[in-house]
Amino acid sequence: MMNTVKKEQQTASSKPEHTNENLKQNDLYKATWRWHFYAGIIFAPFIIFLAITGGIYLFKPQIESFMYQDLYYIQEGQQKVDPTVQVNEVKNAYPNAEITSYTPSPAANRTTEVGISNNGEAITIFVNPYSSDVVGTLKDDETLMSTIKDMHNGIFWGGTLGNRWVELTACWGMILIITGIYLWWPRKNKSLFGILFPRFSKGKRVFWREIHAVTAFWFSLFIAIVLLSGLMWTDVWGNMAKSVVDETGTGSPEGDQPWEKYAFPESAVPTKDVADVPWAAENLPVPESGASGITPISIEKIMQVAESKNVHPGYKIAFPEDKTGVYTVYLDPASKPWTQQTLHIDQYDGQVLAHLGWKDYGIMGKIISLGIAFHQGEFGFINQMFNLLLVLALIIIPLSGLIMWKKRKPNGKLGAPKLPSDFKLLKGLH
Repeated sequence: MMNTVKKEQQTASSKPEHTNENLKQNDLYKATWRWHFYAGIIFAPFIIFLAITGGIYLFKPQIESFMYQDLYYIQEGQQKVDPTVQVNEVKNAYPNAEITSYTPSPAANRTTEVGISNNGEAITIFVNPYSSDVVGTLKDDETLMSTIKDMHNGIFWGGTLGNRWVELTACWGMILIITGIYLWWPRKNKSLFGILFPRFSKGKRVFWREIHAVTAFWFSLFIAIVLLSGLMWTDVWGNMAKSVVDETGTGSPEGDQPWEKYAFPESAVPTKDVADVPWAAENLPVPESGASGITPISIEKIMQVAESKNVHPGYKIAFPEDKTGVYTVYLDPASKPWTQQTLHIDQYDGQVLAHLGWKDYGIMGKIISLGIAFHQGEFGFINQMFNLLLVLALIIIPLSGLIMWKKRKPNGKLGAPKLPSDFKLLKGLH
């Protein structure tokens, strides 16, 4: 009899504690759901928009090769004209323009690209390398892919504010993934259906809920990689990341290094301000030409220096901006990030003042560069097709969430999840 009473007392004393724990867990679930709900409602349209514009930009090589084939491709000839002659032809055609860059013909049937600044307008001149004839021109900021890119990064529709909003969307995208995994996490259901696979016979509300949750689960890791790698380009998170890798020495080396006999120069100008270089080289200080000279060396000499450093075809040469400036040679290939290179070359004697390649990147520099290449589908057609699946997932997930919300919300009301009853630790989630 006494044993029975003791057991009942133990049960009675442990029950409130167990109930308390359940209430806390229930409140945590409700609070997390509210975060997920409001973030989803606010950012879902922008996530869909970014997915669509990113999906189009993913196929930039194919789209531009088709759209501008008359500018990109020419009949293969016998002997290419010297680069200096090609540039002089552009100067003759645009006598008041400033030459800003030169991209050697990367293949026997491809044109040379000469960048100019004409009355403050950036223009690319396409030149037949066999005859030095100007094939055609494109204004850099008026190409379709340039417009799509600016739509994707928010510049096109919101300027700096739009760019910040895109960055905020990516940040909240990460929060949506984390809170979504918590909400999805199996608690009682032991069946794989409804957890790893959607059920199609449980009604429309259950269908849309599971399409939303299951799709997000399968693609969450890769979506996180895309979001994080995208943040590396942003002004706030991107600059913070650069500061961290620079301070820890995990991005690119600093000072006098064994890989090159030249110390990095003291300069307040980062390389990203003079050329569209790879991410890991963006903060490399730009040196000044130290040799005393009047006439800069030829483009042919710059190309010889680049090729002596094993820079692969497809590289671009940015011209010096003034008499103390340097030639910047950089390669950021679309399929092999490990062949990236950036060189600063004295414009008067051809000395390599700074040279940064893949082998010189720190661990974070390599990881981030690979992430960016994956983000842009630069590992070939398979990467593009996989990222196209991610694009579809990034459309399906928020769209199914909005449909699910529409089906459950009462008429004329927002239909937000209820507030937790009393959960002081997560007051901010109320």
